[in-house]
Amino acid sequence: MLGYIVRCPLGGLAWHYLQYFLGLARLHHDVYFVEDSDDVPWSCYDPTRNVTDTDPTYGLIFAKNTFGRVGLGDRWAYFDAHREQWLGPCANRIRDICNSADLVLNISGANPLRPWLLEIPARAYIDTDPVYTQIRNIIDPTRRFRTTQHTVFFTFGENLIHNRSSIPVDHFPWQPTRQPVVLDAWPVTPPPKHGKFTTVMQWDSDPSVEYDGYRYGMKSESFLDYLDLAEKAGTILEIALGSVSAPRDFLCNKGWRLRNPLEVTRDPWIYQKYIQDSKAEFSVAKHGYVVTKCGWFSERSASYLASGRPVVIQDTGFSQWMETGTGVISFSTPEEALSGIGEIINRYEFHCRAAREIAEVYFDSKKVLTRLIESALNPSALQSADQIQLPKNE
Repeated sequence: MLGYIVRCPLGGLAWHYLQYFLGLARLHHDVYFVEDSDDVPWSCYDPTRNVTDTDPTYGLIFAKNTFGRVGLGDRWAYFDAHREQWLGPCANRIRDICNSADLVLNISGANPLRPWLLEIPARAYIDTDPVYTQIRNIIDPTRRFRTTQHTVFFTFGENLIHNRSSIPVDHFPWQPTRQPVVLDAWPVTPPPKHGKFTTVMQWDSDPSVEYDGYRYGMKSESFLDYLDLAEKAGTILEIALGSVSAPRDFLCNKGWRLRNPLEVTRDPWIYQKYIQDSKAEFSVAKHGYVVTKCGWFSERSASYLASGRPVVIQDTGFSQWMETGTGVISFSTPEEALSGIGEIINRYEFHCRAAREIAEVYFDSKKVLTRLIESALNPSALQSADQIQLPKNE
């Protein structure tokens, strides 16, 4: 499996990939984590220096500590294309591992497929950023070429399959998938007495995209309708907010409590404790997810649910494939958001129990990854979109 941990060593992003890595290992697959620096000069982020350059030193230490703690410390390698060398515990044998592999999972399409990966017979692209992925495939020849190097295609945009979304068509045969959660790695903990509704987010993670006369913005655009929510809800809404463009002083004056995201994402377990210390999650979604009704659901929100923490989250169309109203409260307006927060507070223990149940039904890594692997290795067995639709209550 290919991921993005050495280059972006932050706790929340690490869990996104750990759920796959650990989940596949729990299913007794012979799984290895491989990462590539890519060829760009802004490969690696170092939060201690707050710089992005080609030096992977911090990320390698982060990866070593992270993988070691989950018992997979000897099953990863990093290719530094700038120095043309393999690093990590599998550095000396990773080419042999690739030669014998049946499947590569390129999660988020975050890694280039080098020659040693192109020889693997099944190569799955897992699109975790629907709408934006499809537009890039349409307008960027380099990105489209990278996508064509895969043999099977999965997307978090689950509504794309039955034409229930306005995602632009890039003509790749996308199949639905969603974030797996290793449930025993995310145990339910007692809820805090004075916890807040929290989230971790980037105000602007990337530039907005325009295509065919439509604009697809970031979370900053979605947030505009909810600026006054904190004043109405009271001092219970907190954001670990990233991005230099975020209007922090303005948000504080509007009643939002802000945290430094680097404090709560320093490593995967600090991030996990931040979620466990929360009462629930409140979050908007990227504007592009919302306006296309693509059905995307956050890997972060899935972790809140697994911890027994309810979520009040902006509807991206996921209410078309997920039961909502208990544990997961979806909203499309500020009034619905405020009502959802009140509902969680008034029946808190009930919604906590429902949150974990939803995680077990929809995001259990055993179910999600078994279905993913079977579909990736046997794509010809998928005869229709109806057959590949993830059931609501399986």
